[in-house]
Amino acid sequence: MQPFSGLTLLRRGLSGQRGWTPQWRRAQPKPSYDAVIVGGGGHGLGASYYLAREHGLKNIAVLEKGWIGGGNTGRNTTIIRSNYLFDESAALYDHALKLWENLSEELNYNVMFSPRGVMMLAHTVHDVQVSKRHIHANRAAGVDNEWLTPAQARAFCPVLKIDDIRYPVLGAALQRRGGTARHDAVAWGFARAASALGVDIIENCEVTGIRRDAKGAVEAVETTRGLIRTPKVGVSAAGHTSVIMKMVGLQLPLESFPLQALVSEPVKPIFPCVVMSNTIHAYISQSDKGELVIGAGTDAYTSYTQRGGLHIDSHALEAICELFPMFRRMRMLRSWGGIVDVTPDRSPIIAKTPVPGLYVNCGWGTGGFKATPGSGHVFAHTIARDEPHPINAPFTIERFRDGHLIDEAAAAAVAH
Repeated sequence: MQPFSGLTLLRRGLSGQRGWTPQWRRAQPKPSYDAVIVGGGGHGLGASYYLAREHGLKNIAVLEKGWIGGGNTGRNTTIIRSNYLFDESAALYDHALKLWENLSEELNYNVMFSPRGVMMLAHTVHDVQVSKRHIHANRAAGVDNEWLTPAQARAFCPVLKIDDIRYPVLGAALQRRGGTARHDAVAWGFARAASALGVDIIENCEVTGIRRDAKGAVEAVETTRGLIRTPKVGVSAAGHTSVIMKMVGLQLPLESFPLQALVSEPVKPIFPCVVMSNTIHAYISQSDKGELVIGAGTDAYTSYTQRGGLHIDSHALEAICELFPMFRRMRMLRSWGGIVDVTPDRSPIIAKTPVPGLYVNCGWGTGGFKATPGSGHVFAHTIARDEPHPINAPFTIERFRDGHLIDEAAAAAVAH
């Protein structure tokens, strides 16, 4: 699809939406497909796009029980970074970050990727030690990360208060390549690009069962819009993965928690980067519309609701007001919640399952959005070739049985 000229965009923007065409085809389910992706978020749409573009599978369907981008893709704080501790994680997230850098051009769709820098604060001696360990591990793995003194941290983010607070800032780790993107645009961009390659995107189509043949392999999915036959099913359903896996008798080591965020009234550009604090716990950036985007920790209880406890938001706002006193008079516009699925080692599962033809991409906790293009890319490889990509090979289900854990609880930089 060719890009519009600036004049065409202006004319259409002032037309009251007259003449606008849908960004992707409103497909009806076919009786059968070569592969079906369950979940119409960024990861599922990304997998379908790469399946069609790189692996030649054209007869693909993405089944979404609601609307495109209505799940976690549209319910997050859009932070992108790759400064995880272990080599396996750094490789996965940096693969995603490299794809982010050219994703707008790749999809011919502005996903508004903004590499403004992600700064992670250290408030205690332990924080300092952990941060420097991360920095050294990242550099050894070829991932950028650097240490800032308190003064350098304030210079990078002038509105940050570093002293005379309960937990003074003792320094910070900075990944300059990190940043943010527009979550809705990511879903829409992948949906449009996948649709243009022939992928059927089917909304309001909930999977209610998975059928297996006499040998135990996948042969069809049952949906609210009828039976769809397929030999390959890739599940990318975020917090509802456990529900889908239960349909074939698989129990994965997952717990689902509500995760909340909130935004303020819009103000002029004042916040130049992303700042995260695990000790005080909150993180903050500013959207292109001027809103302060504030993230909180997960709630303490498991739930499939897209809302959480008010005290979690209150705690996050207290932390923001301590670190950035000038925001104390800001008014909050709205809050929301998503459902995150968390594994024991806080790292994802991107793998084949014991059921032939069934593949799963889950367990991202609070790190799913930042991995979107990389996750979709390696998941597509796994589905198409029935074997993992070298990057996602360590992220198996069996690692929890064999003890080959990738423990990223600290690097996740969020309380979960």
